[in-house]
Amino acid sequence: MAETIRIIGIDPGLRRTGWGIVESLGNSLRFVASGSVCSDDKATLASRLCQLHEGLTQVLHRAMPHEAAVEQTFVNKDATATLKLGQARGVAMLVPALAGLPVAEYAPNAVKKAVIGVGHGDKKQIHMMVKVLMPKAVFETHDAADALAIAICHAHHRQSVAYRLKQIA
Repeated sequence: MAETIRIIGIDPGLRRTGWGIVESLGNSLRFVASGSVCSDDKATLASRLCQLHEGLTQVLHRAMPHEAAVEQTFVNKDATATLKLGQARGVAMLVPALAGLPVAEYAPNAVKKAVIGVGHGDKKQIHMMVKVLMPKAVFETHDAADALAIAICHAHHRQSVAYRLKQIA
């Protein structure tokens, strides 16, 4: 008998890290919650990373997900921005790992393909399809909508034989 799996998707960002939680039972998805953890852009980098850590820890504590999925970093033309995003992504992966959750990673194109059917698309298409897939979904920021898309992507991929074999290994 299948069991309901609660998944948190995380869209890392230094200014705002989006999170979205869905429940997956077989092929059905149910929206649970979404939001963003923000950092103070006037604070030091270390303080901002602490703020993201604390915020995500609170979300995990409240929501009690079983699995996590994080979007992989893409490389910007600005090396400094890419490094900062990578550090925020490190926090986004660390928090669920410290909570004992398996953490999957997905490229932006894989998330788009899972949600809109093609590897390239704009944010409006992704947000529209998130609403189609989960009509009760509520998200106030682009980051939260993107995080829900990451959770949806993981819900689809976790059912694959290759994913299950990877988790066993």
